[in-house]
Amino acid sequence: RNGTDEGAKSFLRLTSEVIFKKDDRVLFMAEDSTAFEGVTRPVDMGGIGFNYKWNMGFMNDTLRYFKREPIHRKWHHHDITFGLTYAFSEQFVLPFSHDEVVHGKGTLLTRMPGDYWQKFANYRLLMGLYITHPGKKLLFMGQEFAHFQEWSVHRQLDWNLFEFQSHDKANHYIRDLFHLYKTEKALHELDHQKEGFEWIDSTNSDQSIFSYVRYAKDKNEHIVIILNMTPTVYHNYEIGVPNKGVYEEIINSDFVRYGGSDQYNGLPLETHEGACHDRENYVKLTIGPLTAVLLKFKG
Repeated sequence: RNGTDEGAKSFLRLTSEVIFKKDDRVLFMAEDSTAFEGVTRPVDMGGIGFNYKWNMGFMNDTLRYFKREPIHRKWHHHDITFGLTYAFSEQFVLPFSHDEVVHGKGTLLTRMPGDYWQKFANYRLLMGLYITHPGKKLLFMGQEFAHFQEWSVHRQLDWNLFEFQSHDKANHYIRDLFHLYKTEKALHELDHQKEGFEWIDSTNSDQSIFSYVRYAKDKNEHIVIILNMTPTVYHNYEIGVPNKGVYEEIINSDFVRYGGSDQYNGLPLETHEGACHDRENYVKLTIGPLTAVLLKFKG
Protein backbone atom coordinates (compact mmCIF):
# COMPACT_ATOMS: atom_id res chain seq x y z
CA ARG A 1 0.00 0.00 0.00
CA ASN A 2 1.28 3.48 -0.94
CA GLY A 3 4.46 1.92 -2.30
CA THR A 4 5.45 0.25 0.97
CA ASP A 5 5.51 -3.35 2.14
CA GLU A 6 3.19 -3.49 5.14
CA GLY A 7 4.37 -6.97 6.08
CA ALA A 8 7.99 -5.85 6.17
CA LYS A 9 7.08 -2.82 8.29
CA SER A 10 5.23 -5.02 10.77
CA PHE A 11 8.20 -7.39 10.97
CA LEU A 12 10.65 -4.54 11.64
CA ARG A 13 8.36 -3.02 14.28
CA LEU A 14 8.15 -6.35 16.06
CA THR A 15 11.91 -6.83 15.76
CA SER A 16 12.66 -3.44 17.28
CA GLU A 17 10.22 -4.04 20.13
CA VAL A 18 11.82 -7.39 20.96
CA ILE A 19 15.37 -6.00 20.74
CA PHE A 20 14.81 -2.96 22.96
CA LYS A 21 12.78 -4.94 25.47
CA LYS A 22 15.84 -7.13 26.00
CA ASP A 23 18.42 -4.31 25.99
CA ASP A 24 17.70 -0.62 25.41
CA ARG A 25 21.41 0.08 24.77
CA VAL A 26 21.37 -1.64 21.37
CA LEU A 27 22.21 0.40 18.26
CA PHE A 28 19.56 -0.54 15.69
CA MET A 29 20.36 1.29 12.43
CA ALA A 30 18.56 1.42 9.11
CA GLU A 31 20.36 1.81 5.79
CA ASP A 32 17.44 3.27 3.88
CA SER A 33 17.54 5.48 0.79
CA THR A 34 13.78 6.10 0.64
CA ALA A 35 11.90 9.16 1.88
CA PHE A 36 9.67 7.01 4.10
CA GLU A 37 8.94 8.95 7.31
CA GLY A 38 9.15 7.57 10.81
CA VAL A 39 12.01 5.09 10.47
CA THR A 40 13.48 6.25 13.80
CA ARG A 41 10.18 7.11 15.44
CA PRO A 42 9.17 4.83 18.34
CA VAL A 43 6.71 2.07 17.51
CA ASP A 44 4.12 3.41 19.96
CA MET A 45 4.18 6.68 18.00
CA GLY A 46 3.59 4.99 14.66
CA GLY A 47 7.22 4.59 13.66
CA ILE A 48 9.36 1.60 12.73
CA GLY A 49 11.46 1.74 15.89
CA PHE A 50 15.05 2.04 14.66
CA ASN A 51 17.09 4.40 16.79
CA TYR A 52 19.27 5.59 13.89
CA LYS A 53 19.03 5.90 10.11
CA TRP A 54 21.90 6.35 7.67
CA ASN A 55 21.79 9.77 6.02
CA MET A 56 22.50 8.67 2.47
CA GLY A 57 21.61 12.09 1.09
CA PHE A 58 24.31 13.79 3.15
CA MET A 59 26.89 11.25 2.04
CA ASN A 60 26.08 11.51 -1.67
CA ASP A 61 25.71 15.30 -1.81
CA THR A 62 28.82 15.99 0.27
CA LEU A 63 31.14 13.67 -1.62
CA ARG A 64 29.83 14.95 -4.96
CA TYR A 65 30.56 18.51 -3.85
CA PHE A 66 34.07 17.77 -2.62
CA LYS A 67 35.05 15.96 -5.82
CA ARG A 68 34.61 19.22 -7.73
CA GLU A 69 37.46 21.63 -8.38
CA PRO A 70 37.12 24.53 -5.90
CA ILE A 71 36.62 27.03 -8.72
CA HIS A 72 33.39 25.22 -9.69
CA ARG A 73 31.99 24.77 -6.17
CA LYS A 74 30.18 28.12 -6.18
CA TRP A 75 27.71 26.67 -8.68
CA HIS A 76 26.91 23.73 -6.40
CA HIS A 77 26.52 25.49 -3.04
CA HIS A 78 23.18 23.75 -2.49
CA ASP A 79 24.89 20.35 -2.26
CA ILE A 80 26.00 21.39 1.23
CA THR A 81 22.98 23.42 2.33
CA PHE A 82 20.19 21.13 1.11
CA GLY A 83 20.82 18.41 3.68
CA LEU A 84 20.02 20.79 6.53
CA THR A 85 16.44 21.08 5.29
CA TYR A 86 15.75 17.51 6.46
CA ALA A 87 18.60 16.84 8.92
CA PHE A 88 16.23 16.67 11.89
CA SER A 89 13.42 14.64 10.32
CA GLU A 90 15.02 11.42 11.61
CA GLN A 91 17.80 10.48 14.02
CA PHE A 92 20.54 10.37 11.43
CA VAL A 93 23.99 8.82 11.24
CA LEU A 94 26.41 10.34 8.72
CA PRO A 95 27.90 7.31 6.92
CA PHE A 96 31.29 7.30 5.28
CA SER A 97 31.14 3.51 5.16
CA HIS A 98 32.99 0.70 3.39
CA ASP A 99 30.59 1.12 0.45
CA GLU A 100 32.27 4.43 -0.37
CA VAL A 101 35.85 3.10 -0.57
CA VAL A 102 35.42 0.11 -2.93
CA HIS A 103 34.67 -0.72 -6.58
CA GLY A 104 36.71 2.05 -8.15
CA LYS A 105 35.23 4.88 -6.11
CA GLY A 106 38.57 5.69 -4.47
CA THR A 107 39.05 6.70 -0.84
CA LEU A 108 38.06 9.93 0.86
CA LEU A 109 41.54 11.28 0.14
CA THR A 110 41.86 10.18 -3.48
CA ARG A 111 38.44 11.61 -4.37
CA MET A 112 39.71 15.07 -3.52
CA PRO A 113 40.79 17.39 -6.36
CA GLY A 114 44.11 19.18 -6.69
CA ASP A 115 47.75 18.35 -6.09
CA TYR A 116 49.08 16.35 -3.16
CA TRP A 117 48.88 19.24 -0.67
CA GLN A 118 45.41 20.28 -1.83
CA LYS A 119 44.09 16.72 -1.56
CA PHE A 120 45.05 16.63 2.11
CA ALA A 121 43.70 20.14 2.71
CA ASN A 122 40.37 19.15 1.10
CA TYR A 123 40.33 15.95 3.16
CA ARG A 124 40.82 17.91 6.39
CA LEU A 125 38.13 20.38 5.32
CA LEU A 126 35.73 17.52 4.55
CA MET A 127 36.30 16.03 7.98
CA GLY A 128 35.75 19.41 9.61
CA LEU A 129 32.33 19.57 7.98
CA TYR A 130 31.66 15.94 8.87
CA ILE A 131 32.33 16.32 12.59
CA THR A 132 30.44 19.61 12.97
CA HIS A 133 27.39 18.64 10.89
CA PRO A 134 24.35 17.47 12.90
CA GLY A 135 24.18 13.68 13.15
CA LYS A 136 26.18 10.83 14.64
CA LYS A 137 29.30 9.62 12.84
CA LEU A 138 30.18 6.39 11.04
CA LEU A 139 33.71 6.48 9.62
CA PHE A 140 35.14 3.37 7.98
CA MET A 141 38.57 2.14 9.04
CA GLY A 142 41.54 3.66 7.28
CA GLN A 143 39.81 6.94 6.52
CA GLU A 144 41.03 8.30 9.86
CA PHE A 145 44.57 8.47 8.48
CA ALA A 146 43.80 9.31 4.85
CA HIS A 147 44.24 5.86 3.34
CA PHE A 148 45.29 5.81 -0.32
CA GLN A 149 44.16 2.36 -1.43
CA GLU A 150 40.56 1.23 -1.56
CA TRP A 151 39.52 -1.27 1.06
CA SER A 152 39.91 -4.94 0.21
CA VAL A 153 38.92 -8.00 2.20
CA HIS A 154 42.13 -9.65 0.98
CA ARG A 155 44.63 -7.36 2.72
CA GLN A 156 45.10 -5.33 5.84
CA LEU A 157 45.31 -1.56 5.95
CA ASP A 158 48.54 0.15 4.91
CA TRP A 159 49.79 0.89 8.41
CA ASN A 160 53.14 1.98 7.00
CA LEU A 161 51.48 5.23 5.92
CA PHE A 162 52.05 6.47 9.47
CA GLU A 163 55.72 6.72 8.53
CA PHE A 164 54.80 9.65 6.26
CA GLN A 165 54.21 13.04 7.87
CA SER A 166 51.17 13.89 5.77
CA HIS A 167 49.25 10.82 6.97
CA ASP A 168 50.49 11.02 10.55
CA LYS A 169 49.46 14.69 10.73
CA ALA A 170 46.09 13.90 9.16
CA ASN A 171 45.49 11.31 11.87
CA HIS A 172 46.52 13.82 14.54
CA TYR A 173 43.83 16.13 13.18
CA ILE A 174 41.15 13.42 13.18
CA ARG A 175 42.01 12.45 16.76
CA ASP A 176 41.67 16.06 17.86
CA LEU A 177 38.38 16.46 15.98
CA PHE A 178 36.84 13.38 17.58
CA HIS A 179 38.10 14.46 21.00
CA LEU A 180 36.27 17.76 20.52
CA TYR A 181 33.16 15.93 19.35
CA LYS A 182 33.13 13.90 22.56
CA THR A 183 34.02 16.69 24.98
CA GLU A 184 32.21 19.72 23.55
CA LYS A 185 28.49 19.45 24.25
CA ALA A 186 27.72 21.87 21.44
CA LEU A 187 28.91 19.31 18.91
CA HIS A 188 26.81 16.36 20.12
CA GLU A 189 24.20 17.20 22.75
CA LEU A 190 21.52 18.35 20.27
CA ASP A 191 22.63 16.32 17.27
CA HIS A 192 19.04 15.40 16.39
CA GLN A 193 17.26 18.62 17.36
CA LYS A 194 16.94 21.74 15.24
CA GLU A 195 17.70 23.88 18.30
CA GLY A 196 21.29 22.62 18.09
CA PHE A 197 22.03 24.18 14.70
CA GLU A 198 21.76 27.65 13.20
CA TRP A 199 23.09 29.08 9.97
CA ILE A 200 25.14 32.26 10.15
CA ASP A 201 25.57 32.54 6.38
CA SER A 202 24.37 29.83 4.02
CA THR A 203 24.26 32.05 0.93
CA ASN A 204 27.89 33.05 0.27
CA SER A 205 28.25 30.98 -2.86
CA ASP A 206 30.51 33.54 -4.58
CA GLN A 207 33.30 32.87 -2.07
CA SER A 208 32.17 29.30 -1.29
CA ILE A 209 32.23 30.01 2.45
CA PHE A 210 29.77 28.42 4.88
CA SER A 211 29.29 29.51 8.49
CA TYR A 212 27.01 28.17 11.18
CA VAL A 213 26.63 27.64 14.93
CA ARG A 214 26.31 24.43 16.92
CA TYR A 215 24.60 24.83 20.30
CA ALA A 216 24.45 22.80 23.49
CA LYS A 217 21.29 22.86 25.62
CA ASP A 218 22.84 25.85 27.35
CA LYS A 219 22.95 28.36 24.48
CA ASN A 220 26.03 30.03 25.94
CA GLU A 221 27.86 26.79 25.16
CA HIS A 222 28.21 27.16 21.43
CA ILE A 223 30.78 26.79 18.67
CA VAL A 224 30.96 28.85 15.48
CA ILE A 225 32.13 26.94 12.41
CA ILE A 226 33.55 28.55 9.27
CA LEU A 227 34.35 26.47 6.17
CA ASN A 228 36.36 27.96 3.30
CA MET A 229 35.90 25.71 0.28
CA THR A 230 38.49 27.41 -1.97
CA PRO A 231 42.29 27.94 -1.79
CA THR A 232 41.82 31.70 -1.26
CA VAL A 233 43.14 33.13 2.03
CA TYR A 234 41.04 35.77 3.81
CA HIS A 235 42.25 38.27 6.42
CA ASN A 236 39.95 40.34 8.65
CA TYR A 237 36.98 38.32 7.42
CA GLU A 238 33.85 39.37 9.33
CA ILE A 239 31.51 36.76 10.77
CA GLY A 240 28.39 37.57 12.76
CA VAL A 241 28.30 35.73 16.10
CA PRO A 242 25.55 35.00 18.64
CA ASN A 243 27.07 36.68 21.71
CA LYS A 244 29.13 39.68 22.74
CA GLY A 245 32.44 38.74 24.33
CA VAL A 246 35.43 36.60 23.41
CA TYR A 247 35.74 33.66 21.02
CA GLU A 248 38.70 31.28 20.99
CA GLU A 249 39.92 29.25 18.03
CA ILE A 250 39.86 25.67 19.33
CA ILE A 251 40.85 23.95 16.10
CA ASN A 252 41.95 25.01 12.63
CA SER A 253 42.51 22.48 9.87
CA ASP A 254 45.28 24.72 8.48
CA PHE A 255 47.51 24.36 11.56
CA VAL A 256 50.98 23.27 10.46
CA ARG A 257 50.81 20.37 12.93
CA TYR A 258 47.99 18.99 10.77
CA GLY A 259 49.86 19.57 7.52
CA GLY A 260 48.49 23.03 6.78
CA SER A 261 50.03 26.40 5.93
CA ASP A 262 49.49 27.85 9.44
CA GLN A 263 47.08 30.64 8.53
CA TYR A 264 45.40 30.77 11.92
CA ASN A 265 44.13 33.06 14.69
CA GLY A 266 46.49 32.80 17.63
CA LEU A 267 44.90 35.27 20.04
CA PRO A 268 41.36 35.24 21.45
CA LEU A 269 38.96 37.07 19.15
CA GLU A 270 37.06 39.90 20.80
CA THR A 271 33.72 40.78 19.27
CA HIS A 272 32.93 44.11 17.64
CA GLU A 273 29.56 45.82 17.85
CA GLY A 274 27.81 46.25 14.55
CA ALA A 275 25.37 44.56 12.20
CA CYS A 276 26.77 41.51 10.44
CA HIS A 277 24.81 38.52 9.14
CA ASP A 278 21.69 39.85 10.89
CA ARG A 279 23.49 39.85 14.24
CA GLU A 280 24.55 42.63 16.58
CA ASN A 281 28.14 41.43 17.08
CA TYR A 282 30.87 40.05 14.86
CA VAL A 283 34.48 38.90 14.91
CA LYS A 284 37.28 39.47 12.42
CA LEU A 285 39.45 36.49 11.64
CA THR A 286 41.90 34.93 9.24
CA ILE A 287 40.63 32.00 7.19
CA GLY A 288 43.25 29.82 5.54
CA PRO A 289 42.99 28.01 2.19
CA LEU A 290 40.59 25.05 2.08
CA THR A 291 40.17 25.40 5.82
CA ALA A 292 37.74 24.58 8.62
CA VAL A 293 37.82 26.92 11.64
CA LEU A 294 36.06 26.26 14.94
CA LEU A 295 35.55 29.14 17.40
CA LYS A 296 34.29 28.53 20.94
CA PHE A 297 32.48 31.21 22.93
CA LYS A 298 34.45 31.87 26.12
CA GLY A 299 32.27 34.53 27.71
